[in-house]
Amino acid sequence: MQPTGPRDFKLPLESLESGDWRSLVQRSHWLDALDWQLRQSLPPPLASRCRLTNVRDSRLVFRVEAGAWANALRLASDRLLGEARKLGVEAHALTLKVATMQPVPADLTPPTPLSPAARDALRAAAAAVSDPALRDQLLRMASLAES
Repeated sequence: MQPTGPRDFKLPLESLESGDWRSLVQRSHWLDALDWQLRQSLPPPLASRCRLTNVRDSRLVFRVEAGAWANALRLASDRLLGEARKLGVEAHALTLKVATMQPVPADLTPPTPLSPAARDALRAAAAAVSDPALRDQLLRMASLAES
Protein backbone atom coordinates (compact mmCIF):
# COMPACT_ATOMS: atom_id res chain seq x y z
CA MET A 1 0.00 0.00 0.00
CA GLN A 2 1.39 3.38 -1.03
CA PRO A 3 1.21 6.33 1.38
CA THR A 4 -1.45 8.81 0.36
CA GLY A 5 -0.28 11.88 2.19
CA PRO A 6 1.57 13.38 5.15
CA ARG A 7 -0.87 11.87 7.64
CA ASP A 8 0.46 8.42 6.70
CA PHE A 9 3.92 9.29 7.96
CA LYS A 10 5.10 9.64 11.54
CA LEU A 11 8.33 11.23 12.53
CA PRO A 12 10.88 8.44 12.91
CA LEU A 13 11.46 9.10 16.61
CA GLU A 14 7.72 9.24 17.29
CA SER A 15 7.21 5.86 15.68
CA LEU A 16 10.09 4.38 17.64
CA GLU A 17 8.85 5.79 20.94
CA SER A 18 5.32 4.53 20.43
CA GLY A 19 6.03 1.08 19.01
CA ASP A 20 7.89 -2.06 19.95
CA TRP A 21 11.14 -0.10 20.09
CA ARG A 22 9.94 2.12 22.91
CA SER A 23 11.90 0.43 25.71
CA LEU A 24 15.08 0.41 23.61
CA VAL A 25 14.77 4.12 22.83
CA GLN A 26 14.05 4.94 26.48
CA ARG A 27 17.08 2.91 27.61
CA SER A 28 19.24 4.67 25.05
CA HIS A 29 18.13 8.08 26.36
CA TRP A 30 18.70 6.92 29.96
CA LEU A 31 22.22 5.63 29.15
CA ASP A 32 23.06 8.86 27.35
CA ALA A 33 21.95 10.97 30.32
CA LEU A 34 23.75 8.72 32.80
CA ASP A 35 26.91 8.84 30.67
CA TRP A 36 26.84 12.64 30.72
CA GLN A 37 26.27 12.76 34.49
CA LEU A 38 29.02 10.25 35.30
CA ARG A 39 31.59 11.88 33.04
CA GLN A 40 31.02 15.21 34.82
CA SER A 41 32.81 13.69 37.81
CA LEU A 42 35.95 12.95 35.75
CA PRO A 43 38.81 15.26 34.76
CA PRO A 44 38.08 16.80 31.32
CA PRO A 45 40.88 15.01 29.41
CA LEU A 46 39.65 11.64 30.68
CA ALA A 47 35.96 12.47 30.29
CA SER A 48 36.43 13.25 26.61
CA ARG A 49 38.09 9.89 25.95
CA CYS A 50 35.55 7.53 27.45
CA ARG A 51 31.88 6.75 27.03
CA LEU A 52 29.39 4.76 29.09
CA THR A 53 27.98 2.10 26.76
CA ASN A 54 25.94 -0.11 29.09
CA VAL A 55 24.93 -0.97 32.64
CA ARG A 56 24.77 -4.73 33.02
CA ASP A 57 24.94 -7.16 35.94
CA SER A 58 25.80 -4.38 38.43
CA ARG A 59 28.65 -3.25 36.18
CA LEU A 60 29.21 0.04 34.39
CA VAL A 61 30.54 -0.75 30.92
CA PHE A 62 32.77 1.98 29.46
CA ARG A 63 34.47 2.23 26.09
CA VAL A 64 37.80 4.05 26.14
CA GLU A 65 40.14 5.22 23.38
CA ALA A 66 43.33 3.50 24.51
CA GLY A 67 44.84 1.34 27.21
CA ALA A 68 46.37 4.32 28.97
CA TRP A 69 42.93 5.92 29.32
CA ALA A 70 41.53 2.61 30.57
CA ASN A 71 44.13 2.65 33.36
CA ALA A 72 43.22 6.24 34.23
CA LEU A 73 39.53 5.31 34.31
CA ARG A 74 40.31 2.30 36.50
CA LEU A 75 41.96 4.66 38.97
CA ALA A 76 38.76 6.76 39.00
CA SER A 77 36.50 3.73 39.46
CA ASP A 78 35.64 4.47 43.12
CA ARG A 79 34.58 8.00 42.17
CA LEU A 80 32.46 6.72 39.25
CA LEU A 81 30.81 3.95 41.26
CA GLY A 82 30.03 6.38 44.09
CA GLU A 83 28.51 8.85 41.64
CA ALA A 84 26.45 6.05 40.07
CA ARG A 85 25.10 5.07 43.50
CA LYS A 86 24.16 8.71 44.17
CA LEU A 87 22.17 8.59 40.92
CA GLY A 88 20.36 5.42 41.99
CA VAL A 89 22.35 2.95 39.90
CA GLU A 90 23.54 -0.09 41.85
CA ALA A 91 26.88 -0.73 40.20
CA HIS A 92 29.74 -2.48 41.96
CA ALA A 93 32.39 -2.73 39.24
CA LEU A 94 33.59 -1.32 35.92
CA THR A 95 34.12 -3.16 32.67
CA LEU A 96 36.42 -1.29 30.32
CA LYS A 97 36.61 -1.94 26.60
CA VAL A 98 39.36 -0.37 24.56
CA ALA A 99 38.19 0.68 21.11
CA THR A 100 38.65 3.56 18.72
CA MET A 101 36.07 6.18 19.57
CA GLN A 102 35.54 7.74 16.13
CA PRO A 103 36.63 6.37 12.78
CA VAL A 104 38.61 8.74 10.59
CA PRO A 105 36.19 10.31 8.10
CA ALA A 106 36.93 9.21 4.54
CA ASP A 107 37.10 12.79 3.28
CA LEU A 108 40.04 13.58 5.61
CA THR A 109 42.25 10.77 4.33
CA PRO A 110 44.38 11.78 1.36
CA PRO A 111 43.44 10.00 -1.86
CA THR A 112 45.85 7.33 -3.00
CA PRO A 113 47.28 8.28 -6.38
CA LEU A 114 46.81 5.87 -9.27
CA SER A 115 49.76 3.74 -10.24
CA PRO A 116 51.41 4.08 -13.66
CA ALA A 117 49.87 0.71 -14.62
CA ALA A 118 46.38 2.01 -13.77
CA ARG A 119 47.10 5.19 -15.76
CA ASP A 120 48.11 3.12 -18.80
CA ALA A 121 44.99 0.92 -18.48
CA LEU A 122 42.73 3.98 -18.35
CA ARG A 123 44.43 5.49 -21.40
CA ALA A 124 44.03 2.20 -23.29
CA ALA A 125 40.35 2.04 -22.33
CA ALA A 126 39.88 5.66 -23.47
CA ALA A 127 41.43 4.83 -26.84
CA ALA A 128 39.09 1.84 -27.23
CA VAL A 129 35.76 3.61 -26.59
CA SER A 130 33.79 5.56 -29.15
CA ASP A 131 31.78 7.72 -26.70
CA PRO A 132 33.60 11.09 -26.43
CA ALA A 133 32.20 11.88 -22.96
CA LEU A 134 33.36 8.53 -21.57
CA ARG A 135 36.75 8.96 -23.25
CA ASP A 136 37.16 12.39 -21.61
CA GLN A 137 36.27 10.96 -18.18
CA LEU A 138 38.78 8.11 -18.57
CA LEU A 139 41.52 10.50 -19.64
CA ARG A 140 40.71 12.81 -16.75
CA MET A 141 41.03 9.87 -14.31
CA ALA A 142 44.31 8.81 -15.99
CA SER A 143 45.70 12.30 -15.36
CA LEU A 144 45.45 11.67 -11.59
CA ALA A 145 48.09 8.94 -11.74
CA GLU A 146 51.62 9.21 -10.39
CA SER A 147 54.04 10.42 -13.02
